[in-house]
Amino acid sequence: MLEARAQFDAPERSVHVRVAEHDGHVFLDLADDHWRAVEIGSDGWRVNGCPPVRFRRPAGLLPLPLPQRRGALEQLASLLNLSSENDFVLVVAWLLGALRPSGPYPLLVISGEQGSTKTVLSKMLRALVDPNAAPVRALPRDERELFIAANNGHVLAFDNISRLRPWLSDALCRLASGGGFAVRQLYTDQDEVLFDAARPVILNGIEDVVTRPDLADRSIFLTLPAVPDRRRQSERELWRQFELARPRILGALFDLVARGLRTLPDVGVDRLPRMADFALWAAACETFLQPPGTFGRAYEANRRAATEGIIDADPVAACVREIMANRSTWTGSASDLLRMGADLADHSISRGGPGWPNNPRALAGRLRRAQTFLRTLGIEMTFGRAGRAGTRTITIHTGRENTVSTVSIVGDNDHDPGSRQPSPRPVGALRDNSHRTEIAAADDADGADAKAGLRFW
Repeated sequence: MLEARAQFDAPERSVHVRVAEHDGHVFLDLADDHWRAVEIGSDGWRVNGCPPVRFRRPAGLLPLPLPQRRGALEQLASLLNLSSENDFVLVVAWLLGALRPSGPYPLLVISGEQGSTKTVLSKMLRALVDPNAAPVRALPRDERELFIAANNGHVLAFDNISRLRPWLSDALCRLASGGGFAVRQLYTDQDEVLFDAARPVILNGIEDVVTRPDLADRSIFLTLPAVPDRRRQSERELWRQFELARPRILGALFDLVARGLRTLPDVGVDRLPRMADFALWAAACETFLQPPGTFGRAYEANRRAATEGIIDADPVAACVREIMANRSTWTGSASDLLRMGADLADHSISRGGPGWPNNPRALAGRLRRAQTFLRTLGIEMTFGRAGRAGTRTITIHTGRENTVSTVSIVGDNDHDPGSRQPSPRPVGALRDNSHRTEIAAADDADGADAKAGLRFW
């Protein structure tokens, strides 16, 4: 009788893993023995011993340390092997996005040669939001395994990836933007187990594993530089420094989340990019600590670089770009374009290569996938029908300006759009304390508004 009353008469509550939202406040489960959580609101943050939300703790969930106030993100920058200040801005923005209770969440795609600390970076970023006994793991074998992992952790980190299969790329798109997955419940014929959520994801590998435009449009890309031997230090020493700095780093992140909650309703934008909610959130968090637009410029530059990389890696998009290099308009069928591609100079790609479609229908599908990124290069495509027979036609034309979306803040502290962005400088590497990274520098000729160094975070 007591069991029945608990199941059917008791109040029903939502249960969360690590991050939750209640009445406009964000709650982060510390996963300690006292079931405390950090409560973050527009007026600041505090440790709550009796949070109003319910958390569950799957196997492998590890506790977070008690955060400390007056923290600084410069401590994090000195531990990371990043190639530029823009990369650090994007890493901080990704961390702030992962602290949101709902998506969308951009994928963080980390690449670099052997020994460039890809795995260490993945572990550190997860340890700041959702530490786990198995911080990085291999790719799942099917969608069921992927969504089981997503159901039992807030952050997913996949290590040492060589390639992404098409089904996994599509599943990661759904996981980034928010999507559902259903599977038949075991030992039943008609019941389903449902999962509907979004999760922050980290991918790392030596090669550029993201090659499909739809996944690339949801991603932030980092390329790590090599670590010179003279600056390398043991992983044990690095983790010792990280554990000492982690409470203050968490406090600094929570300060930014509180400011983001306070300023998000007043953030204005010019043109929203893909993952618009993430872009608005990151822009809101930077309002008081950086010149407005710093994140927008870094995000736009990252998206432009991703566009060039995806087009170069996609033989269909590269073929279209080559065809339109010396003309303004092309009209024909998918069969015509397939034959035209075969006549190009690069026959190793055009004729039967592994990345080239083998029939007109497959080519049309690849064109639809690539048209968003081609549009950023000023190449527009339209699909229609012509003649009485209704023959399918493809029209490709150029002459439009690039329209990569940017985020700009509207407020009293508007940044001068004409000011120069600081040139990239190395942010950090695995090294001893005698090789400290210069966190911020200002060019006197640029004026005060151009001082967009990391110290503004």
